[in-house]
Amino acid sequence: MKEANLNQREQKILRAAVNHYIATAEPVGSKVLAEAYNFDLSAATIRNVLGVLDRSGLLYQPHTSAGRVPSDLGYRVYVDQLIQPTSRLQNEYQLELTTKLVNHRLSLQDQQNLESLLRGAAQVLATLSGCIALVTAPHHQLVGMRHIHFLGIDDQKVSVTAISDAYHSASVVVDLPEHISIADLERLNNFLNAHLSAQFTTQGGVQGDRAHTELENLLSSLQWQQLDQEMYQYAEFVEQSLRQISQIYRQPSIGQLFISGLAELMQQPEFNQLNQALALIRLLEEEQTSLLPLMSETLFGHSILIRIGNEISLEPIRNCTLISSAYRVDNPISGSISGTVGLLGPTRLNYEKAIASVQATATHLASAINGQINKS
Repeated sequence: MKEANLNQREQKILRAAVNHYIATAEPVGSKVLAEAYNFDLSAATIRNVLGVLDRSGLLYQPHTSAGRVPSDLGYRVYVDQLIQPTSRLQNEYQLELTTKLVNHRLSLQDQQNLESLLRGAAQVLATLSGCIALVTAPHHQLVGMRHIHFLGIDDQKVSVTAISDAYHSASVVVDLPEHISIADLERLNNFLNAHLSAQFTTQGGVQGDRAHTELENLLSSLQWQQLDQEMYQYAEFVEQSLRQISQIYRQPSIGQLFISGLAELMQQPEFNQLNQALALIRLLEEEQTSLLPLMSETLFGHSILIRIGNEISLEPIRNCTLISSAYRVDNPISGSISGTVGLLGPTRLNYEKAIASVQATATHLASAINGQINKS
């Protein structure tokens, strides 16, 4: 966006008008600004400046007799030019949110798996922000396998679980061959995981593009001759089991977007109209995947991305603001993998707090996941 050419007085009044509307959800007039802010200006002067800002497209009047409210362009100028993303206030918000995330025991050590961690982070972020929180899991494209486990369910079935180095897990249940025992399963587990560890150590990390490729590489490189004759007959069983796991990793990860906070957002006055609320609910319930491209753009060259109103391509949320930030996991095995944290709220948003909250959550997730990986 081309930078708005505002003088100092216009900047101060636009900042005050936006701040007041964010706080009250009421159109702002010159009298209100004159009384609430120490501008040392008359109401008439403020009214003239409001008129200039109106003609510039930064404010508008929803009704002829009403005060003014910020336009999408006004919010954009406010975000880009009138607030300080690195201000002391933002640092305080970031410290506050990080502390609350930690107090909610949101770490991989306290949660059963990565999914629990991400779902919990979304819930905390939504509660603290009053907006919808959106969290995506780290992308699968750069992950490899760190652990494989065969577990006997009964005399006929075996559960096979593969865990990636991003802590994604996939499981299948397969038929148990007639002559394999629980002790044999343990020997298979030990053999496969020792081979995985040796492969990662000697190759300096996984070089492929996808988890299923790493499984196929594992299958092709297994030294089955290291097993005695009795175990060798189960090579086909292991290969078929791992290929079923591989097929799971081939499929698009539809369920990897974690959403929380719809109830919080519905309390905002912008969603009092039933049609707007229903359109948003339908989007979140039936068309979640349409949000993924908006979230994933932060993975490429942006530390944080803010879309306001008409800048959003999805019609049901074109009266909203979407703030998103990437979090990065620097895995010594698979390299850097990325997920995203986002907030979806009305354009009338406390932008400083929202930006700080998103960045704090992203920082916390990266730290929690990296910390667990480094301990492994």
